[in-house]
Amino acid sequence: MQCAPFELRLPQARCVLEAIREVCEYRDWKLLAAHVRARHAHLVVAATERPERVMGDVKAYASRALNRRDRQKTRRWTRHGSTRYLWKPEQVFAAVQYVVEGQGEPMAVWRNPEGLACLSAY
Repeated sequence: MQCAPFELRLPQARCVLEAIREVCEYRDWKLLAAHVRARHAHLVVAATERPERVMGDVKAYASRALNRRDRQKTRRWTRHGSTRYLWKPEQVFAAVQYVVEGQGEPMAVWRNPEGLACLSAY
């Protein structure tokens, strides 16, 4: 039997956003944009690892942060998720725009203040 869908409230979404920023900093990944919604999150991350690894680490950090915050363990994420490679600057720019502005009413949103300039190291 599957669990009922888990929905994040705004304080939990902010907690997840901070966990995303933390794992990206720890792993030395460049977080370009993130938008945590009630039932899912969108990220644009520049990393040398495969997207599946990034997603797995993000889910793990977010789960630990929510477990500490809510003092309970609950299954929150699906087994996988959608991952895409973005090869061209215009693809990255479009993805950042979509994540930040194309999700409807903002919930917990972060955009890298350096913009695409932070990608010069990649």
